[in-house]
Order: sequence, then C-alpha cells, then structure tokens
Amino acid sequence: MMTLPAFLVALALLIAVHEYGHYRVALACGVRVLRFSIGFGPTIARWQPKGSTTEFVLGAFPLGGYVKMLDEREGAVPPEQRHLAFNTQPLRARTAIVAAGPLANLLLAVLLFAVVGWSGVQEAQPVLASPQAGSLAARVGVLGGERVERAGFEADSLQAVQSFAEVREWLTRAALGGKDLTLELATKEQAARRTVVLPLSEFQSADVTPELFGKIGLTGPWTQALIGEVQAGSAAQRGGLLNGDRVLRIGAEPVADGRQLRERIRASVQDGKPWTQTWSIERSGTLLELELTPELRQDGTQTVGKIGAYVGSAPAWVTVQRGPLDGLWMGLVRTWDIGATSLSLMGKMVVGEASLKNLSGPLTIADYAGKSASQGWTSYLLFLAVISVSLGVLNLLPLPVLDGGHLMYYLWEGLTGTRVSDAWMDRLQRGGVALLLMVMSIALFNDVTRLLG
Repeated sequence: MMTLPAFLVALALLIAVHEYGHYRVALACGVRVLRFSIGFGPTIARWQPKGSTTEFVLGAFPLGGYVKMLDEREGAVPPEQRHLAFNTQPLRARTAIVAAGPLANLLLAVLLFAVVGWSGVQEAQPVLASPQAGSLAARVGVLGGERVERAGFEADSLQAVQSFAEVREWLTRAALGGKDLTLELATKEQAARRTVVLPLSEFQSADVTPELFGKIGLTGPWTQALIGEVQAGSAAQRGGLLNGDRVLRIGAEPVADGRQLRERIRASVQDGKPWTQTWSIERSGTLLELELTPELRQDGTQTVGKIGAYVGSAPAWVTVQRGPLDGLWMGLVRTWDIGATSLSLMGKMVVGEASLKNLSGPLTIADYAGKSASQGWTSYLLFLAVISVSLGVLNLLPLPVLDGGHLMYYLWEGLTGTRVSDAWMDRLQRGGVALLLMVMSIALFNDVTRLLG
C-alpha cells in the first residue's frame, strides 16, 4: 500500500531539488525564470508569488520537471530584457546554471546521509574480514577477525573508530590525500593491541575508484563462515549442506570467515571443470565431512564456482550516532562512493563488461521505495539519498538531452570559442532522445522481467 505514495513523494522531492538548483543559480546569474514546473500533463496547481516574475506549476504526472527561462531561441525577447535572457549570458554563467541541477541532487544526498548519521543508525562493527591473498592489507600483517579500535594518519593522533563504514572513510581519505594510514587493532583473544601501517601514499588519485578497497584487501566486515538459504536442487543441497552449517575447512585449508569461504568456492575450478573437495563442517555441535562439487558460472570472462546458497552470516551491528562534522564527512564519502560505483558500472555496460540487466527502471525504483518506507524513515532517507546520487550522476552524463550534454556543448565552446550551431544541436538532441528512449526501454523490460520472475 505504501509503494505508490512513497514512490511519488520520492520523485517529487528529487525532481523539485534538481529543478530548484537550476532555478536558484539562474536567478543568481541575473536570468529571468518564466516558469518552474514539477510534473507534466494536466495542471493541478498554479501560482505566482507577489513580486515574482516566475509562475510555479504542479503537474499531474511527477515524472519530470523543467525551469523555463527567458531565451531568444524560444521566442522574441524585448530589447530592454535581452540582458535577462539565458542565451545572452557569459559561458561561465550558463555552465553554472546547467550544472546546478545535478549538483543539487548530489548535495541533497550528502545532507540525507548526514541526517541519518546525526540521528543514529545501525552499522557493521569495525571488525576486519581476512584480507585477500597478496593484497596490501595482507602484506602489512592484517589477519582478519581483528577489530579496528583507532585510526589516523599519525601514530600519536589516532581517533576512535565506531563502525566499518568509518574504516572505509579513513581508507578513502588516506588514498585521496596520498597518506599512510595507521590502524590500531585488537582481538577478543588478546588484550594487547597492535598497530599496522597501510602505505596508501603509494596510491594515486586515479586509483581511488570503486575497486580501491579490493586493491587494499579490505572489502567488508568480518562474518562467520555459515551456510544459509540452501536452494532446492543446488550443489549445496546435493552435497548435504543445511542452513546453519559452519564451514571449518575445505580440503586441507582452514576457513577463517565468510569472505574467505566465498573466495574458496569461487576458486574451486580446475581446467574449466568443477573441483570436488571435502568440506569439514560443524552442525549443532557435531563435526561432519561432506563431499561437495560446485556448479560452474560465468562471471564476465571468468569461470567461477557457485554452490547455490547464501554464504556467510550477517556482520555484528552497532548503533552509531555522529557529530555535525563527522556526519557531513560521512555523507560526502558515501555520496562519492555510490557515484563512482555508478559511473564505473555504466562504463562497463557500455563496453560490454557488465550486463544491461543491471539497469533498473521506475517499477524497480517504486518497489524499493515502498519496501524502504515500510522499514522506517531511516531506510527511506537512505533510499532517497541513493536515488538522488543516481539522478545527479545520470544527468551529468554527456548525452545531448541531459544536463551533461549541454555541459559538453559549453566545453566545446570554451575550447573553440564558437557555440554549437542550432542545426547540430538539433541533430544531437534527436540522437540523445533516441538513445535515452532505448535505455529506458531496456530498463523497463528488466523491471517487468524481475517482477514476473
């Protein structure tokens, strides 16, 4: 019941913030705004504040919006108002007005993440999973199962760490700043603490991508090596695994945690064939040995093993409430992280390294809106933040029909000193609309397939 209202509220809010960004910067640059519209179709409401030259409109279908500015390309402009027209503004002003919409969405995401942090949210405890073999973390002696107590750039100025999200923030800050990161670690078994130094000064700014944590070797919090949600007819069921089984060893190698168990399963392929191994497990206090043969699956160009079950437990949680500055920094880091991941995924889809099935449309977004709203306002705010990042990033793509396309026109103008001609702009706009409609059709097809599946 909450799906449609939650979806409509999300759309209206995100579109309003986007268009408000264009609107406020246009006014600041001295451009006359004729109409500010949220939604299309029949007009539900229309008003014009006293002393304002802008008409505000609310349409019946909140699937978009627009800010109509005085512009000689769209109609006659009286000579005495020519200085108020968008097209007569200097390049820097036009660029700022166009970029303001996507940036407003990104700033909204930062604020929403910060609000959640200020109010308190459950996050994974800062206990490190076993690092990937050969990774930076493994080389400096991180073992896995260790709790990060404090972190900092200098050993004598370490700060307390409350959650694994904070560990990721420290890693990102260190890599972006070209600084080495000191971590103070402790285990439940040992009261004494020890420090390790991650030499993140080796990284360049270009290395700060969504793959950063994989390069470092710290991809997630520690989880138990448990089996759950065994699927009917799967390799896990055929091998005798049950929900709740704890995996102790695969072959002769001990399994430290859920991350290592997933890695061992993926790597259980020899010469393109599944590798049957003996699994040592604990079930209700009893030790058992099972023979298990994984199934083969394609992951891009790589053949990996799968068993058809959920691998690993949920991490241990802690409620974290952040201060004013910490909350804002967390919002910035998470907005960047999601934006960078989205851009990377889009790039991989363009070159064929990722499936177009990753595209989601309005039906999937509506479904998530309803689910997040039913889980409470914190989940709904996090949903809004993620969608706001996606909307901001999408609009910055260099497609002619989007804000990013107009920014590309301005880049051309800045480099050549010549504006893109109206004829070329019309051709590019038509091509952009066609491409956008194709992408939307694929996303809608994926939505329907998911719902029917």
